[in-house]
Amino acid sequence: MRPDELPAFFDGLERWAGERDGQAEVLAYGEHEDQVIELRGPSTTQAQPLAIVLHGGFWRAGFTRRNTTAIAVALAEARWASANVEYRRLGPGAYRPMLDDVAAARRRLEGFHPVVAVGHSAGGHLALWLGARGMVDACVALGGVCDLARAAEAELGSGAVQELLGGSPDEVPDAYLAADPAARLPLRVPQVLVHGVDDDRVPLAHALAYAARAREAGDDCRVVEVDAGHFEPIDPRSPVWPEVLGALELAASAVAAAAP
Repeated sequence: MRPDELPAFFDGLERWAGERDGQAEVLAYGEHEDQVIELRGPSTTQAQPLAIVLHGGFWRAGFTRRNTTAIAVALAEARWASANVEYRRLGPGAYRPMLDDVAAARRRLEGFHPVVAVGHSAGGHLALWLGARGMVDACVALGGVCDLARAAEAELGSGAVQELLGGSPDEVPDAYLAADPAARLPLRVPQVLVHGVDDDRVPLAHALAYAARAREAGDDCRVVEVDAGHFEPIDPRSPVWPEVLGALELAASAVAAAAP
């Protein structure tokens, strides 16, 4: 998808979501306007599965939870509770407030099981980071940036990783150690990487290389290759949407299988 096509694509997703959306409960987890969660899901007194939805945008301020509202609505229709998380994006080098926000948002959400972090693109990194911290039961990355050091080497997002962390792995090694899920393998939670074979933002080879490292470290990490580019996995209108839902069910099943 060309950059000039993205505004119409996201507008279409927003219209689709608006036509189907019930009222979301907005939860604050801090005082900043971006420290909010939109919680959707079936009303029940029983514990239910929760998908923590994390938007992408290479960690930059121009992209918001608006881009993942449609997937949050579709997950609620599929009988998942969904929590569409906004987080602060404060510019170059400000990775710590972002990670703090994602952790705080997770702590705001209690009483669900299993809890699966679902992130698109840079949000896939944040989902895996939650897994590395032991804060979720499983992770699903959709076209996710899985390995920050290798993403920096490949200049993904026109140097987005170096912008986020303040430099290269050689320049700011502590930042990569703190923020990079690949530096914390094994994560010890199931991971499913849904990746388009035609992804031109985060190449499929990136996910395959991370998955190989994760499995070598002992993790349950699976790659689901879909006939798509970078953005179709967050579009419930797309032919690949059933495979995205299947990835969440696969992650939840892996959690159940690993339970003592």
